[in-house]
Amino acid sequence: MSKLTLLSVFLCFLVLFQCSLAYQGQRGQQQEQHRQRRQQGECQLNNLNAQEPQHRIQAEAGVTEFWDHNDDQFQCAGVAVCRHIIQPRGLFLPEYTNAPHLIYIVQGRGFQGVMMSGCPETFQSSQQSEGGGRREGGGQRFRDQHQKIRHFREGDVIAIPAGVAHWCYNDGDSELVVVVMEDLGNHQNQLDNNPRKFFLAGNPRQQGQGQQQQQRRESYRRHEGQQHNFGNVFNGFDTEVLAEAFGVDRETARKLQGQDDNRGHIIRVQGDLQVLRPPRSREEQEQQERGREYRANGLEETICSARLSENINDPSRADIFNPRAGRLTTVNGFNLPILNFLRLSAERGVLYRNAIMAPLWKINAHSVLYATRGEAQVQIVDHRGQSVFNDRIREGQLVVIPQNYAVLKQAENEGFEWVAFKTHENAMFSTLAGRTSALRAMPVDVLANAYQISRDEARRLKLSREETVMLESRSRSGRRDVA
Repeated sequence: MSKLTLLSVFLCFLVLFQCSLAYQGQRGQQQEQHRQRRQQGECQLNNLNAQEPQHRIQAEAGVTEFWDHNDDQFQCAGVAVCRHIIQPRGLFLPEYTNAPHLIYIVQGRGFQGVMMSGCPETFQSSQQSEGGGRREGGGQRFRDQHQKIRHFREGDVIAIPAGVAHWCYNDGDSELVVVVMEDLGNHQNQLDNNPRKFFLAGNPRQQGQGQQQQQRRESYRRHEGQQHNFGNVFNGFDTEVLAEAFGVDRETARKLQGQDDNRGHIIRVQGDLQVLRPPRSREEQEQQERGREYRANGLEETICSARLSENINDPSRADIFNPRAGRLTTVNGFNLPILNFLRLSAERGVLYRNAIMAPLWKINAHSVLYATRGEAQVQIVDHRGQSVFNDRIREGQLVVIPQNYAVLKQAENEGFEWVAFKTHENAMFSTLAGRTSALRAMPVDVLANAYQISRDEARRLKLSREETVMLESRSRSGRRDVA
């Protein structure tokens, strides 16, 4: 190949690369402007609080608990959070929402179906498959086929786009505990900042008043039907037209509408749920091997075959690790490409006893922190240098950390573990202490003059910590976590 040809190819590649960067930059800027327009004037926060669920809806085989998304900190971040507790053999009925969301599996295991519009039904039964079909009245063998079934387990982060219907089932022996964050400020949500769930089955119950604060009562009463209206969408259609559209009798159409169904949005399956799926052991082994040895770049993925989950519970896959302090594992647009489409990411952190996570601020994202185990003292500071949160947060509680607010965490005696959902696909942070901190990057003379200290004191301030993010406590005895 001649030099001229090579030069031409290189120039074409350069032009395409620059166009791609320009498009991504323009898309990201438009989406951030979309979020800012929806949240203008909603981040005037003087106090943050460790939040617990304010409402709950009981169903036949489980319960859903809701945090008050009208609270100022949730309004600032433009998010809503809920927690599902599903009993063994509990089936969460098919639904879709008006905003993309991230799911974290706190406890348990199960499998789910995600119905991608237009994707083929790649799971198919044959007459020889075990349990794969049944004989109908005419004696013919029924062969089922459906879209892909995905297993999940404790520690998985699952990404679901807006408007994509999905269901899940607890096939384990213990309760399945799931925390869900909906990003209402996302560009995929073209409605307002009220979370809406559109169910495809059952007759789910409405959210009750619960224990919300007095000043929120009127707001919830006004918007209650919008916020968590769990109505089956078929119920609003005319029964006769529905029967004709599906080619079924009127009684079957009434069953679709779920008018006489009082089981709620989580139902108990009698016996085992019969679906086509590969053996769990084989799939989990493939996922483990792919997670450690293979990272998709997105080019070979289509929406039908895209990976929707990543496990962040394995200590060996930590991105940051200090054997005397803790670890941090991140899932973002690099290791789960669909997050580039959703513009979301997540992290899981573990702090050992009395260890500290260096004070830092999130550069480009809000962060929703949910405590999964233990307890920690957390401090959050705003742009005025005022403390807006200085309290303990314990297992099951949640706090929103707005973009750019500085935060510091120190674990209590039993240690501290958390998962944090973030409103950017590649959320970044900058530390204030440690080897890669902002202060470490400054000249000694700048520090000495800025803080009115001697050069020796400035040097000690700058160089005293060689750790990066997870810091061992020097004032209180800590211990190494061997888990």
